[in-house]
Amino acid sequence: MGSTRYIMSMGEVSRKDNSLCFRSNGKNVYLPIENTKELYCLNEVSINSKLLDFLSSNHVVVHFFNYYGGYSGTFYPRDQYQSGKLLIKQVLAQREKRMPVAKAIVQGIGINIAEVLYHYFKHGKSEVKGTIDWLRKDFLIKVEKAETITELMAHEGEAWIQFYGTFRHFLPEEFLINKRVKRPPDNPMNAVISFGNTLLYTKTISAIYRTHLDQRISFLHEPAERRFSLSLDISEVFKPVIVYRTIFDLINNRRLQVEKHFEKKVNYCLLNEEGRKRFIEAFENRLESVFMHPKLKRKVSYRTAIKLDCYKLIQFILEDKEFHPFSLKEGM
Repeated sequence: MGSTRYIMSMGEVSRKDNSLCFRSNGKNVYLPIENTKELYCLNEVSINSKLLDFLSSNHVVVHFFNYYGGYSGTFYPRDQYQSGKLLIKQVLAQREKRMPVAKAIVQGIGINIAEVLYHYFKHGKSEVKGTIDWLRKDFLIKVEKAETITELMAHEGEAWIQFYGTFRHFLPEEFLINKRVKRPPDNPMNAVISFGNTLLYTKTISAIYRTHLDQRISFLHEPAERRFSLSLDISEVFKPVIVYRTIFDLINNRRLQVEKHFEKKVNYCLLNEEGRKRFIEAFENRLESVFMHPKLKRKVSYRTAIKLDCYKLIQFILEDKEFHPFSLKEGM
């Protein structure tokens, strides 16, 4: 899948000459290090310090997930793009100009949700029009009038709740949700949303790593010691575009089915291995799909669009250029 390698089974990863060697059930699978930028360990995997040094020298970011599909953490090679100048400016921007960026992100979420819903409106689902109209007008006014981060987060939450309420108009009944439950997800839809959001979050970590931005200094989300909060910021506007469009296509084309691709336990629900494989394939295809960028005058992938948002934020920090996150409507 391009520059990303996925390991789905339990086993051991080691260095073998200038390749990665994954050993499972007595068999070796070799993964070329050339062009590898990310490694996803989606099961219990053993590694050693020799491997980590090899990955670090090749600037490979490794994301670890536990047996249950939950995100454990990221191995982050030593920074090759550190910039003291930008770090100072980023801290100052977070202190002095936080609200404009935070508002732009929340507005971007609403705009992109509306565009995703408009697709269904065009295909005869007139029931979603009320939510689209609210997102395009009342919601944007509320966000603009907000005076605190707490207010913005409340408005963002309201937008997602309104979005979930439209699912009954274009998804089968077994994938409907009453509320978003994250840890642990309690039904198939919550399970696939959690998995998709986590993949997007880790993709954004990798994108930010290849810029001069500091992962810890965020604008909408509170900077936190135990997570890369800027990745949460950057990824938010892409959730409707990448995660939810992937989910809706898989479900409506019956490529994800409750009875075949999920494990239901007493208090939680998870994608099984086949379900994860199907989702990852569709997710990667979505990331690599392209659109015509009106300013660059060339086709750009959604993977590149995430990185472009990082550069927009850098321009805001260094040049005070107004920050506009990715808009599905504008195509940039």
